[in-house]
Amino acid sequence: MRGRVTIRDVAEHAGCSVSTVSRVLNGVGRIGEETQQRVREAATQLDFRFDPIGRSLQSRRTRTIGAMIPTLSNPVFAEAINGVQLAARRRGYQLLLACSNYAPEAEREALTTLLSHRVDGLVLTVSDAEDSAAVNIALNAGAPFVLIFNHPSEKLPAVAFDNRTAARDVAERMLELGHRDAAFVAGRFRSSDRSKQRYLGFCDGYEDAGAPRPALAEVDYDAPGHRAPLERLLAERPHLTALFCSNDVLALKVIGDLRALGRRVPDDLSVVGFDGVEIGALVEPTLATVATSCDRMGAEAADRLINVVEQSSEPQDTTLLLPHEFRSGRSLSRAPDGIAGTGAATPAPALIPASPHLTANWENDP
Repeated sequence: MRGRVTIRDVAEHAGCSVSTVSRVLNGVGRIGEETQQRVREAATQLDFRFDPIGRSLQSRRTRTIGAMIPTLSNPVFAEAINGVQLAARRRGYQLLLACSNYAPEAEREALTTLLSHRVDGLVLTVSDAEDSAAVNIALNAGAPFVLIFNHPSEKLPAVAFDNRTAARDVAERMLELGHRDAAFVAGRFRSSDRSKQRYLGFCDGYEDAGAPRPALAEVDYDAPGHRAPLERLLAERPHLTALFCSNDVLALKVIGDLRALGRRVPDDLSVVGFDGVEIGALVEPTLATVATSCDRMGAEAADRLINVVEQSSEPQDTTLLLPHEFRSGRSLSRAPDGIAGTGAATPAPALIPASPHLTANWENDP
């Protein structure tokens, strides 16, 4: 028996994006007559009905934008929100903010709360843009939105960085320095599709070079440290010479934990982060990282969103990819002499029992 018809079914039938379907059926934004006709015919043929709870959240204009991000404890999200707020203020809009704490189940509640305040549109970062309850609620409510940080494969409005390509660049740099045995340390993929994309790009670079596929360690973002998982990784992969961390905050934690374990960075292990947070240039060793412009991303997203809200431009159901650059730092150097991925510079320390709240998932494929 066929399940309930979704807005994605209508989009597939009409040959357009889900956000275009939402806008046509809600009368939001300027859509071509031919597209409008295809969408309405598809909705009629499939007997599609909006979720009445989601649609009831629509209201008149309030000149307020809602934003949802995972956390403010990572500076990159704060920078992006600063960009959103500056662009919104310039155009006469206020900002309401909610945090989901990297919990996919909390995103639905946060999104519903923002819509209940009758925001005109949304800037969102979700755990997984390909399967997000929050995105579905926004679509069914007819609320214009733009994703930030997320780089979805389907046609959704987004401003982001090419995580996979950037991570491939990191792999190439590590390989040039002789690091053939590397690992990727990341927050859990269910909490961040960006982490998964970066791991896949890292693997792309190593596989293209005929080098071993990097090991994967998923850790809890909110853990104060990751010493026990790192000990296990070093014990199981004693020839590791480099670690690529899914963001700079995690990389700085890893460097501290490695120091506590008696490992020197970069003499024993090189470490690279992702984001380019300012504090990375102030610590010793300075952090090698992929630098991004998060405030620009937030501003671009806010301007795109307000243009649609005010119907001053056609809805852009595409992803705008902003440039990135690799920032050198002393945390990345050549693999130890005589090592080049074939041995460890120092012996692995004795194992210490893992703390109960520190967990890791070790695998070679997501």
